Amino acid sequence: MNIVLGLVMLGIGGLLTVKTEWFLNNFGSIDWFEDKFGSSGGSRLGYKLIGFVFLFLGIIFITGSGGSFMGWLLGPLLKYNQL
Repeated sequence: MNIVLGLVMLGIGGLLTVKTEWFLNNFGSIDWFEDKFGSSGGSRLGYKLIGFVFLFLGIIFITGSGGSFMGWLLGPLLKYNQL
């Protein structure tokens, strides 16, 4: 099941990254990205960043390394809890 979910996430991330202009034309601009990253290119960058996040999460799901990744990511916060 994780492999299928990972492949779907890879597909969505790839589409968001490659077809950014299509998503911008059909779904419009994202106001938060426009405010933070610029007037015209902010939404394009936002769609690409969202696509990269989907690609990254898809790879994590396919490889099955979600638990070890979360342990690494949250390790500095969790080590203080184990005193």
